[in-house]
Amino acid sequence: MSQDRMSQDRIRKHRDETMMLTSPFHSRIVKACEINQWSEWKGVTTPDAYTDVELEYFAIRNSTGVFDLSPMTKYRISGPDAEAYLNRLITRDITKIKVGRVAYTVWCNDNGQVMDDGTIFHLAENDYRLCSYTRAMDWLCWSAMGFDVSIVDETYEVAALAVQGPTSCAILREMGCEGLEQLKSFGIKSFAFEGTDLLVSRTGFTGDLGYELWIDPTKAEVLWDKLFEAGKHRGIKPFGSHALEMARIEAGFVQATVDFIPAQDEVRQGRSRSPLELGLEWMVDFNKPMFNGKKALLKERQQGSRYRFVFLDVEGNKPAAHSFIFKGKKQVGIVTSAAWCPTAKSNIALAQVDAKYGEVGDLLIAEIYYQRELHWSKVMAKCTVIEKPVFNPPRRRLTPVMDY
Repeated sequence: MSQDRMSQDRIRKHRDETMMLTSPFHSRIVKACEINQWSEWKGVTTPDAYTDVELEYFAIRNSTGVFDLSPMTKYRISGPDAEAYLNRLITRDITKIKVGRVAYTVWCNDNGQVMDDGTIFHLAENDYRLCSYTRAMDWLCWSAMGFDVSIVDETYEVAALAVQGPTSCAILREMGCEGLEQLKSFGIKSFAFEGTDLLVSRTGFTGDLGYELWIDPTKAEVLWDKLFEAGKHRGIKPFGSHALEMARIEAGFVQATVDFIPAQDEVRQGRSRSPLELGLEWMVDFNKPMFNGKKALLKERQQGSRYRFVFLDVEGNKPAAHSFIFKGKKQVGIVTSAAWCPTAKSNIALAQVDAKYGEVGDLLIAEIYYQRELHWSKVMAKCTVIEKPVFNPPRRRLTPVMDY
């Protein structure tokens, strides 16, 4: 059976009577989703929350939270020129990412504007998996001209769970992943599971100790059952997109279509951003051979960027979502993400400001509007630019992992 035919069969299998796509874990998720709050992620029905957003958030920070990653776009890239192709595509040096390792990266258009960010898994020699938020098959294929490479959309061929929090390693070891405590951050390890391979990566989008599990969709339900059985005495809970949003803001992670507009979606000129403008210059390797956008990024580095991406500690407890940022009476930026972060006990915002503002320690003002009982209030809250995210615990990278 061809790869396309297999994908179509999998898609048909995971549709309900409304013809909406469902995850391979849907039968378990729908039973756990007590408050019936749902959204769609790339056409797939996914929960915003299961029970209570704050309890789900605290599961991530104090025990273990489980998030269904299956709708994430996944591309398998292989062939004799896979390494050379990816090194031309992305801003990082792919040759430094060894087999069995994962790397966070971005890729740009010729103008040095970010198309998307994502993770690259080096599974074997000239065999990679690229995971991203947006669909990118057209761009990947256009960029592959002249390379002997195969690009396969395997989004529906791989089910995935994010297992995040301090007890995540102990739970996975209880489930049979022996030796997992020795796996370093951004490492990959394979385990035998129900007659197939369970791929475990020490990765995640919460800024905490955590793992992502990758498996054949036919084994999704049994994986869910065994995972929650193993974690029943360590506080395991499923969590939805709202709790994930709180965790990723606290950790300072940017989100495509929220903190930046992917260049291919830009309608008005000047609305996209470069990696330098998103605080991601550390992922741009100017010493490697030519890559998409290198010339434009070199020019930007020499002449200066238009914008600066900053972390803000906001006065008070009203989240500054969608606020304008002022220096004195002049508007100098906008907030892209904001949340009250319970663990850090901080009111945090991620913002884009004009490049000449936003040095660490700079004092700015956020114009915050919030509604209570149909009444809108306005607060001009003081903001301090801080150097780094407020949540970055040592356990996130500690190896071997402590047995919580």
